[in-house]
Amino acid sequence: MASYTIIGADHKHYGSVSADSVRLWIGEGRLNAQSLLKAEGELEFRPLETFPEFADALAAKTAPAPPPPLPSDAAAMASVRTSGLAITSLVLGIVAIATCGILLLIAAPVGLILGLVSMNQIRKSQGQLKGRGLALAGVIISCVALLLIPVFAALLLPALAQAKQKAETTRCVNNVKQLSVALCICGDDNQGHYPVATNWCGAVQGTGVSSQIFHCPADNSGSRCSYAYNAKLAGVEETKANPNTVMIFEAGGGWNASGGPELLLDKPRHGHAVVVGFADGHVEIVPDSQLSQLRWNP
Repeated sequence: MASYTIIGADHKHYGSVSADSVRLWIGEGRLNAQSLLKAEGELEFRPLETFPEFADALAAKTAPAPPPPLPSDAAAMASVRTSGLAITSLVLGIVAIATCGILLLIAAPVGLILGLVSMNQIRKSQGQLKGRGLALAGVIISCVALLLIPVFAALLLPALAQAKQKAETTRCVNNVKQLSVALCICGDDNQGHYPVATNWCGAVQGTGVSSQIFHCPADNSGSRCSYAYNAKLAGVEETKANPNTVMIFEAGGGWNASGGPELLLDKPRHGHAVVVGFADGHVEIVPDSQLSQLRWNP
């Protein structure tokens, strides 16, 4: 039987060693392809990989060991995945609860539908889909969000109504301001006298203003004009009129309406206040509790 002499990692000679021992040491990792050895009768050492009788041992050592087969239950679990619809349903439910307005109206119904669809898919998947708990949570949270919609609506409606009223009041103030300025311009064109009451709307139109300024956005009566002209100011010289005299005020008389406090609205359009324009062109939002203090005589 052939024997071999080996140079170890400590540079010492070991031998004589049988071929079986060499193969054992290769398997144990004590020898590799670059280890030096010589066969009995040889004069020089050479790398282990040059010996064909050990090629199989070196190949077995370097080849990766195949992974152990998965047990049948582990293989089945590896193919199971979480339903994406279930995750989406839960996320949409949380978004619906955390937000309000348009996001709640969209996220809650979609989250509910996706949750129900995912639960049905999981039930029919024969164990290939998981996430029923996520889907159930998404359905429950989305339902709670839907129940909260009337609550959010009740909280938002007053704020929306207040914002609408504020916007309408602002537009009404702008209308009265433009009407007041236009009437002052009419006075300048009428030798410094305020226009007559019978055709004040026509006189204002003659200044080139928009017809929209005659209508208050809060006026639902369908009247062509939402304002009236103080008849006692008609024909009065502008320089002799008290600047705090009422000139334009909200009323329901219609086109070319003119008169005094008898034309004031019983129910103001802007909460508890009336928009009034004065002889000097300035505009005020007058509370209904102070209407009796207005000056009507120039």
